[in-house]
Amino acid sequence: MPEATPNVRLRNWRQQADLTRAEMAKMVNLTKSGIRYNLACDEERIRRWEAGEVTWPREPYRLALTELTHLDPEDLGFVPTKRARPHLDSPKTVDTLANAPRAVNLVETGEDENDVRRREFVGLTGAALFSSVIRQPGPTQDTGLDIENLAAVLVDYSAPADGLIDLDALATAVTTAKRNYQACRYAQVTAKLPALLSKLRAASTTLHGDDQLRAHMLCAEAYHVTASILLKQEDKGLAWLAADRSIQAAHASQSPLMIGSSSRIITHALMDGGHHRAATDAARSSAQRMDADLTSPSADDLSIYGSLLLRGAVAAANTGNRHNSVELLNEAAEAGHRLGHDGNHMWTAFGPNNVLCHRVNVALRFGDAGTAIDYARQVQLDQLPINERKATLLLDTSRAFLMWNQHDKALHILRAAGEIAPEEITGRPAALRLVRDILATAPISVRREAREYAATLGVIA
Repeated sequence: MPEATPNVRLRNWRQQADLTRAEMAKMVNLTKSGIRYNLACDEERIRRWEAGEVTWPREPYRLALTELTHLDPEDLGFVPTKRARPHLDSPKTVDTLANAPRAVNLVETGEDENDVRRREFVGLTGAALFSSVIRQPGPTQDTGLDIENLAAVLVDYSAPADGLIDLDALATAVTTAKRNYQACRYAQVTAKLPALLSKLRAASTTLHGDDQLRAHMLCAEAYHVTASILLKQEDKGLAWLAADRSIQAAHASQSPLMIGSSSRIITHALMDGGHHRAATDAARSSAQRMDADLTSPSADDLSIYGSLLLRGAVAAANTGNRHNSVELLNEAAEAGHRLGHDGNHMWTAFGPNNVLCHRVNVALRFGDAGTAIDYARQVQLDQLPINERKATLLLDTSRAFLMWNQHDKALHILRAAGEIAPEEITGRPAALRLVRDILATAPISVRREAREYAATLGVIA
């Protein structure tokens, strides 16, 4: 092999800028492209560039170098290869990277791929995850009054008022509530739920026959949404009441699928109250009851069944039982494989990628930040059908990076979650605590950005 020709131009630029290799590597990572593509440049990479061992860096690094030096790669002494893209700033090239469904391959010519994978977190789903221009979320909406209205409806045991009942209109309203919840439009949902719950209670008590069964199913769905909202607000008492109403309505509907669906929220409520063993047992027993009837399962069957297993896996992780948790995750993965895609059947968002999201969450609960990040890298974010699931994954990944003391990555991923679902950040106490944790422990290099972001959320003065 011919001896590598040193890249004198790149070395001269660094020396004229009075930078060490380590300092230059850090500056590469902090460029717009460095943040966008989550680059992990280090001193060894700079050395290999200057030694001529790498004659044409991969594109994200070329972009970052151009932003740092304000020079084209050729002006820095790099030589384009035949396989290289035709132009650094080609919109098609940047667009392709920005919308890549999988992690961008940042392995350079001549580098050992396994070594790079050990050193680099490439990105969850490409550049789109780490947009360098993060929109500031709107002001936090005060939903306190709406929560009080929900509380009033949940404890209203008076006889429902007489009136015309339009089941089709109620079904449309429930569907809208479910969609808005999954899109993380929590304020809209909370504002409209009290009136909807009152109408559904009237329908379930005054109708008869099949119409009444349908009304019970709609009640189960509406109370499920109500409990989910209250759990996000950490209102455990009201959440449990709504979850119990959901499972009671589900049993009254006589629909096994609806019973399985409402069992998920009961499991969640138990878990949120710290009753993790009971939550694990409830999820497992509900899944087992469904499993007996899954000889020819529909997509709805598999989605409810798999989602119950995922709930059980998280609950088992909270008890510290790794064996049970992994077993339930693997059973859910098998259900996801049988389903074959990430859908939103019965409002579950269940599928293979959702199983991976739960593997991230479970690994985090066991304190395995590296494992959580490794699973997060495998998730195809654009395949997740709802924003709520995307935002939850990003929050979990942010927590994992915080555990690793990589505050810059934790903050950027948290902001990406806020871009996808603003109310998931501004309206959830748990998300705001994560913002405070990042700010409280951030090194000087990240503290200013963390403080500015926290200020936009009203976390600090």
